[in-house]
Amino acid sequence: MYRVWDFVTNYSLLLILGALIALVWVNVDAHSYHDFVEFILIDDFIIGHAHEVEGHIHRTLTLHYLVNDVLMAFFFAIAAKEVWEAVILKNGSLRGKKAATPLIATLGGMVGPITVYLGLAAILGSETYNAVSRGWAIPTATDIAFSYLVGRIVFGAGHPAVRFLLLLAIADDAAGLIILAIFYPSAELAPEWLLLSLGAAITVFVLFNWLPRQLDKGDQLRTKSSWIRKYLSFWPYLIAGALSWYGFQEAGIHPALGLLPIVPTIPHADRAFGIFSEAEQYLTDLLNQIEHSLKHFVELILFLFGLLNAGVEFSSIGSPTWLVLAGLLIGKPLGVMIFGYIAAHPMRLGLPAGMRTSDLFVIGCVSAIGFTVSLFIASVAFDGTVHLEGVRVQDAAKMGALFSFAAAIIAIVAGRILRIEKQDA
Repeated sequence: MYRVWDFVTNYSLLLILGALIALVWVNVDAHSYHDFVEFILIDDFIIGHAHEVEGHIHRTLTLHYLVNDVLMAFFFAIAAKEVWEAVILKNGSLRGKKAATPLIATLGGMVGPITVYLGLAAILGSETYNAVSRGWAIPTATDIAFSYLVGRIVFGAGHPAVRFLLLLAIADDAAGLIILAIFYPSAELAPEWLLLSLGAAITVFVLFNWLPRQLDKGDQLRTKSSWIRKYLSFWPYLIAGALSWYGFQEAGIHPALGLLPIVPTIPHADRAFGIFSEAEQYLTDLLNQIEHSLKHFVELILFLFGLLNAGVEFSSIGSPTWLVLAGLLIGKPLGVMIFGYIAAHPMRLGLPAGMRTSDLFVIGCVSAIGFTVSLFIASVAFDGTVHLEGVRVQDAAKMGALFSFAAAIIAIVAGRILRIEKQDA
């Protein structure tokens, strides 16, 4: 039994609602919309958008910074939890030979879009290439919730291709987090600040996870661990998370990733049922309890993220829009199909029983729905000052991320042309 529609309703539909409001608002009154987005909450604060004033770093906490750089850290923490479970647990979906073909297909789903995006940009000329090249990672993303929903519509809930798609989407999320951390620093790098994040992670793990378990050896009641769970709960990890987030900000790495080092330190059950499993809500370990507690908060964050980032005037559609779309709608399906075929046949890693080689192309079409992470990367890849053809490159690229929903229609049509037989659970 799966809760896919509940997940999509709770998370992605609120994101879409925020995006739709933003699109209407900015095209009706662009001035008031941008004033709202850049509204200053606190001037000259310890966190916020940094700029130099008379030789000193001045930080301004705007509404946009609060959502994109602070609150979105909770969204990426939940994504990191799913990736962590898939990698570390014995029944994790990204462990062993069963994950080999999806992982290689994921690589193709990144190489393909990058090649198409940069290749077409180069064909359009050096001016276009120089203006858009920094956005090469935008079409590599996959929106896990909507892709999974469309995959079930195309293949049916019981088709092995749906499981393959979910593995690919989780691996894609992991790669996206790495790309954001390495290639899109938020300021000049000062890696020594990462010692703060590392220290916070090690300290909270040793004192509140490892040490209590060691002291509880031979104690069936797990007295020490139970006391910490009852009286301290998530607070040590929240404090460590705040320190880690600050370390990321000062290190010049995008602070929205600042909670990632803390996620693996939180006590976790020895199994997981998967992001869309109904049974997942009954796990009572601290990590899952924290995720359940954050549910409604993250819903609000995603609504605000859509509201503050999807406000693009329709007049901003330009070459970056079509480059992002081409990367997603052409590069993704071809990359997934070619690399998946190489893994399955020349490398002899195989495909799941009941899955055809042609299914790889349709999976690639489904995974071309970029949306959430594509929109986020577009907001950090370009600072809003770069223009091409009279429009802001950032806005045009965001429009491409929004238009990627066209991949759903393409996937459904491709499924019918290739005569995919739906399999119910």
